[in-house]
Amino acid sequence: MPEKRVLRFVLGDQLSRTISSLGDARPDTDVIFMAEVMAEATSVRHHKKKIAFLFSAMRHFADDLRCEGFTVDYLCLDAKGNPGDFGTALAEAVKRHGASRVVMTEPSEMRVLEAAETWREELDVDLDILADTRFLASHEEFVSWATTDSGGQPKSLRMEYFYREMRRRTGYLMTDGEPEGGQWNFDAENRKSLPDSITLPSRPEFLPDSMTRKVIELVAERFGEHFGDLEPFDYPVTRAGAVAYLDWFVAEALVSFGDWQDAMKQGEPLLFHSHLSTLMNCGLLDPREGCEKAEQAYRNGAAPLNAVEGFIRQIIGWREFIRGVYWLKMPDYADANALEATRALPGFFWTGETAMNCLSQAISETRSNAYAHHIQRLMVIGNFCLIAGIDPREVQEWFLVVYSDAYEWVEMPNVVGMALFADGGFVASKPYAASGAYINKMSDYCGSCRFDVKRKSGEKACPFNYLYWNFLSENEQLLRQNHRMGLIMGSLDKMKPERLDEVRADSKRFFESSEMRGWDEA
Repeated sequence: MPEKRVLRFVLGDQLSRTISSLGDARPDTDVIFMAEVMAEATSVRHHKKKIAFLFSAMRHFADDLRCEGFTVDYLCLDAKGNPGDFGTALAEAVKRHGASRVVMTEPSEMRVLEAAETWREELDVDLDILADTRFLASHEEFVSWATTDSGGQPKSLRMEYFYREMRRRTGYLMTDGEPEGGQWNFDAENRKSLPDSITLPSRPEFLPDSMTRKVIELVAERFGEHFGDLEPFDYPVTRAGAVAYLDWFVAEALVSFGDWQDAMKQGEPLLFHSHLSTLMNCGLLDPREGCEKAEQAYRNGAAPLNAVEGFIRQIIGWREFIRGVYWLKMPDYADANALEATRALPGFFWTGETAMNCLSQAISETRSNAYAHHIQRLMVIGNFCLIAGIDPREVQEWFLVVYSDAYEWVEMPNVVGMALFADGGFVASKPYAASGAYINKMSDYCGSCRFDVKRKSGEKACPFNYLYWNFLSENEQLLRQNHRMGLIMGSLDKMKPERLDEVRADSKRFFESSEMRGWDEA
């Protein structure tokens, strides 16, 4: 009697040969099913470049599996009869192959996981949903860490403490049970301003092959009205290309990443950043291999400790922590709005057309590349949304739309918790609010801006300067409860009434100006 066939369903952000759903896959009996569906491509109006990247990466991954001898049933978006949603497509694939069981790895987003639970009821066969073992901390391990300490008491949920636990567990940058260099965190060394004379590394090219070209044409036809530039397209879409990009980063850029990871430079979106998050979040790279190769560079004397520690912290600290927070706090986390921010997202977030040069640079580069590095996201875009009181739901949607590495699990806690303090301090110990002085210190943006970063008031003053103090004033009651805000709130207390009146008047003028018009008004 022939063995029963298993259908293995692989999602577009699960492009890893070691994904749990493929762990015991057999080429002789199993079918791997993958699908491009309109419902996912338009769940939000994703950046055109993100859609092109994922469809191309999925198609290349399917080809790699075929080369291993697997039968791959791949449903292209423009295939005749494509039903447009995962549930229907999966049910049709089960019937098409006479499958007796479906195996998949748990989706990374609650929305898709909830849909998958309904598929259990609708399919005529069993559906096994396996844990996603690509992450270093399971859901259960994070909940255990987040709930109590060794004495059974509630724990302070700070990424730094979680990161230390992950260092101990993984052994990365540890020697005889102690952190390499005698300290856990070298972040204080990673905040240098970028010298004008710095030479930036030349990045490898990953030009589109014929398969990617076909995807680009498809995206141009079907998603032409979506946000962002589709071309030029120059990014790895294969496992081999992803590994090559990681190896390049470790060999050429990691050495300088630490010192200047917080710096910004006009016209230079990448600097020394790895640019690997998109590849890691879709599965083409495993987080462990990034950490291991970076650590080996340090052990070999090819990269300094502050750079390697900072890179590893982004992966096993921040990335894992953010994912844990998402699953711990959902579904209510999506609606968090501790500061009661209600202003609409300005229209220039979709065009990049604003007189504030820092925002113009960060948003325009996002339009072009579906990418901006973490300081542009946090201290320019996020900072503006925080001090301007933009509605967190609108900011969440924008971040999810525009970045190729954005999935709800990583986007939401970063926006709600880190950028907007909308969770009241669950993720961040204080609001990451700053005036124009910070942006001027860490970038060359202000020198080309219409506004004067050194002016505190008036129409020519940098809006970040008066919006910062207006933010403190508008949210005074809540912020006074935060012990880390004591010093700055003391400065607010010392501000003369007439100066505070200026701040409020300048802010009111700005909020009523053309800069703050919504997309429908612009």
